[in-house]
Amino acid sequence: MPVIEYQQFIKAPVDLCFDLARSVDIHTKTTAKTKEVAVDGVTEGLLEEGDTVTWEAIHFGIKQRLKAQVTLMEKPNKFVDIMVKGAFHSFVHTHQFIESGGTIMIDKFQYKSPFGPIGVLADKLFLEKHMREFIVSRAKALKKIAENMH
Repeated sequence: MPVIEYQQFIKAPVDLCFDLARSVDIHTKTTAKTKEVAVDGVTEGLLEEGDTVTWEAIHFGIKQRLKAQVTLMEKPNKFVDIMVKGAFHSFVHTHQFIESGGTIMIDKFQYKSPFGPIGVLADKLFLEKHMREFIVSRAKALKKIAENMH
């Protein structure tokens, strides 16, 4: 099961970074490359524990839908969302925030590809790289927003 971990330092308070990371509206702004929009569940505002959101996005030229649910919320330090329905076999995305002269935001994305051995091959060839770039790009965009607000 591939694990992608990325840390981003943000010169902004932990509460602000936490709320921006769970904002459906900000998520849409930070994923412009894949044209993500919330189409079901919570479609605006802040996600809370138990909430679901269905994202529609374009990955690899294909429009896809993915339903995620927030399964843990420890304000303002951590929240976890999991895939309920979508293209992956499964995933767990942990968002952690540590106050340290600003905020250290840590994304940990663990996923399992569908299609058994073919999925493992896809991971090695392109999927893991694509997901890492997606997470890094989103973190950098969130950093820019947070630092401009602070």
